Amino acid sequence: MIRLILAVTASILAIAVAPIASGMSANRLVGSTGPDGAFHITLKQGTKKVTKLRHGKYTIVVKDIAKTHDFHLVGPGVNKKTPVKGKGTFTWHLTLKKGTYRYLCDPHKAIMKGSFKVT
Repeated sequence: MIRLILAVTASILAIAVAPIASGMSANRLVGSTGPDGAFHITLKQGTKKVTKLRHGKYTIVVKDIAKTHDFHLVGPGVNKKTPVKGKGTFTWHLTLKKGTYRYLCDPHKAIMKGSFKVT
C-alpha cells in the first residue's frame, strides 16, 4: 500500500513539474556580441535564431565578449543594453509585449543588427 501511494505521488509530481521545467527553458533566450574584430550579433532560442515569439516573460542571457561592441535591445517597453567598453554575461528578466523588437550594436548599427516580432 505504501509503495502504491509513493508511486502515485511520484507520478503526480512528475506531471506537475514537467510543464514548469519545459516552460522555463522555452522562455530562455541567449544573445551574443563579438568577439572584438568580428561583427557578429545574435539572439537565439536554443540553436535557432529568434524571428518570432509569443508575448510573455523571458529570461535573456547576453554574452558580450567584446570591448568594442554592445548588445542593445529595444522594443515596446524595453530599452536594455550592455556597456560598449565592458565584457561579461548579463541576465535580463523581461516581459515582452506584442510588437517589433530590434537588437543591435550601437557603434556598428548599420551592420550589426537583427529584429523579431512578438505576437
